[in-house]
Amino acid sequence: MKRGLLVTTILTTLLMAQVCLPVTSSSAADSAKKADVLFVQTAHDVRLEGEKLILKGISPTVLFFTDRPERVAGNMANDRYLKLWQEDGKDSFLADPPNATLSVFADDTVGELVVTLRNPQFTGDDLTYDISVIKGKPLEKGGPCALFIDIIGMPLTPLSYAGVARRTVYRRW
Repeated sequence: MKRGLLVTTILTTLLMAQVCLPVTSSSAADSAKKADVLFVQTAHDVRLEGEKLILKGISPTVLFFTDRPERVAGNMANDRYLKLWQEDGKDSFLADPPNATLSVFADDTVGELVVTLRNPQFTGDDLTYDISVIKGKPLEKGGPCALFIDIIGMPLTPLSYAGVARRTVYRRW
């Protein structure tokens, strides 16, 4: 009798728990919170060769950050960053190449060039982009540089690129 009462109680509890649980669907990932992620790459030197921008001696990681309200910042390995260029979707780098501002520090001055980036390719510790110049004149001289890359919308989930990096290196203001 006690065993039957125990089994009935367990089954009733499981049934009630199942009824009370929220219903989830496969579209939960689709409704995940998104953030606009910006990227910064740094290198020891930069060269322009025709419509090619070559970052020489690039840092092994890319800095990323979001704007308000999330205010997430961290570092992402270059190989993970390059995977962003292979994704499809209307807001992807592949479908809609980002704009970027290149700031070059040479002879106590800063030169700037605004470009559209396409087709990143690694060769050793150099990263080459195909570019279209939007504003500015081609650089006369290289030097240490920072490349500020426009936003891409990314989900802020533990499995997203930003989320994975956020679990290992992050800062919230």
